[in-house]
Amino acid sequence: MPQIIFLPNQELCPDGAVVQAEKGESVLNVALRNDINVEHACEKVCACTTCHMIIREGFESIEEGDELEEDMLDKAWGLEPESRLSCQALVGDEDLVVEIPKYTVNMVSENH
Repeated sequence: MPQIIFLPNQELCPDGAVVQAEKGESVLNVALRNDINVEHACEKVCACTTCHMIIREGFESIEEGDELEEDMLDKAWGLEPESRLSCQALVGDEDLVVEIPKYTVNMVSENH
């Protein structure tokens, strides 16, 4: 069973976290299941960028994003080559190391 290592994020998981994931599960769902309350303003339908994360290790083990995700990512704050929308990034066979960016383009948190 793969693990996801969430790097420390001052607001969402100050100490970081190492959690278990199921293959095929979205990175966002893994975070939410483990009380890492990542913003997801569009309710996981790839219509915003609030769940943007950077896959620091294991990026090659997840399927490529589709054109819609790529278009949405162009609007994300702090975009990097290993950026993904966590609602669309599905866990593969390898462990992942994930960074949750400090900022999103959302001005107000929805507090899901």
